[in-house]
Amino acid sequence: MRTTVVTDEERKKALASTKKPEVVERQKLNVRYHVEDCDVNDRPRRFLEVFAAILKHSNYKMVLDHFIRMTGRCSRCAVACHIYQATDDPKDIPCYRSGLLLDVYRRHFTMGGLLKGRISGGGYLTDEKIQEVAESFWNCTACRRCALECPLGLDHGLITHLGRYILSEIGIVPRALAVSVRAQLEGPFHNTSAVPVPALKDTLEFLEDDMFEEKSVEIKFPTDVEGSDYVFFAPVSDYLMEADSLMGIAAVFAATGDSWTIGTGYFDAINYGLFYNDRILERVIKNVDQETRRLKGKHVLIGECGHASRVAKNFMPTYCGGEDSVPVINILEYTYKVWKEGRLNLNPDVITEKIAYHDPCNFARNRWIVNQPREVLRSFCKNYVEMTPAGEDNICCGGGGGAVSMDELRPYRTTIGGKLKAEQIRKSGCEILVAPCANCKKQLRELVEDQGLDCRVVGFHDLVYKAIKFDDSLLVRKEEEVTAGQNNGLSDPRDSSEGKEK
Repeated sequence: MRTTVVTDEERKKALASTKKPEVVERQKLNVRYHVEDCDVNDRPRRFLEVFAAILKHSNYKMVLDHFIRMTGRCSRCAVACHIYQATDDPKDIPCYRSGLLLDVYRRHFTMGGLLKGRISGGGYLTDEKIQEVAESFWNCTACRRCALECPLGLDHGLITHLGRYILSEIGIVPRALAVSVRAQLEGPFHNTSAVPVPALKDTLEFLEDDMFEEKSVEIKFPTDVEGSDYVFFAPVSDYLMEADSLMGIAAVFAATGDSWTIGTGYFDAINYGLFYNDRILERVIKNVDQETRRLKGKHVLIGECGHASRVAKNFMPTYCGGEDSVPVINILEYTYKVWKEGRLNLNPDVITEKIAYHDPCNFARNRWIVNQPREVLRSFCKNYVEMTPAGEDNICCGGGGGAVSMDELRPYRTTIGGKLKAEQIRKSGCEILVAPCANCKKQLRELVEDQGLDCRVVGFHDLVYKAIKFDDSLLVRKEEEVTAGQNNGLSDPRDSSEGKEK
């Protein structure tokens, strides 16, 4: 799938900076995203010192040694990059971006580069190069679609991550991410949205009441239950903005009867470390592990969040016990499993709109979760349509890699980053777009609004909640029926396990 290049007017709007000139001068950094004030002195030296420390204490050196032995400048990745297709700027070609960091490694950390530099007296890292890296590496959404096209196997997304890692250690990190992580790791509430436990419990109780009124089933959000099969972690923003997704998940567990719980010691699945810093990633994932072990849970269950699921699945063994780490499962996998087992029944007559499914990059790029949600959706959505390309070759929503967290980048995300995705959605003609990822939902809703698309973005479990059919034994009479029954000398069926109506 191809798209047209943005116009000069669109480019100007997308790349406009909201930063005041005096801030740019003070920070010595002319980038479009906001950063906190930090040391601006001798950045090249500090960049190289951080780079050297990371190479010493990680396995990045092995990867970079492999990458620099390849030419890596064929630009075949350009055909897969939704950013380059929208800008037609050679600096947005993934292998050009990767070359910015690989050239630094080759010049300063290989024997050949050091000798060549001594002879020529050039090639040193400069403030101008750091400025280019700081701008370029946050234009990328780290969707890794380019890796599918690279004939040499270069992972440009990994190189982008490493570049951001180094930058963050010298203070160049988007303020939106830094502030959220600080609240998560050092704040009094230990989550990125600063939601206190009493507010969490109030929200869950409110949703329980709503579900009972709507479904006539006592659907619960259990908290701090030890020994549960699943300890559930959702992006904390879901508790503020994605009620239907949460209710759908709770309804699935009510239907299956499996044990699950939400821990109040730590309940935020968000892990911004994946976007910019391995140290942050490790600290956050260890919090998830500790809470699961505190509650003696058998599995870590991650909600509708692509990056949180990928981090938990890939890095729980790395940082939390290897083969002895707690198994990780995503809620889409769980729902698919119980549906295949016949423990989840969905009404095929409820959803009549034209439905399309968006693959979050962190689910689909490595073929982890692709067909499972589609099978479930097709079973009860009569008017399901497929967008192409899809699956592992899906088109990024445009908000990946942490970009969606930066509101100052919204014009860039919806004009350039999401341009190809918007055209794909428009071509599908869907009325409802299913996006089982918190970041994707936010980005796609803004994209739909800014691009004038006529569709609604929902979570996967939003539709499951609408279509779910409960066993008659779970149904409870509503309050007015109970009152009428009591007036006739009948007891409330909720007071007795034998009194539930069929």
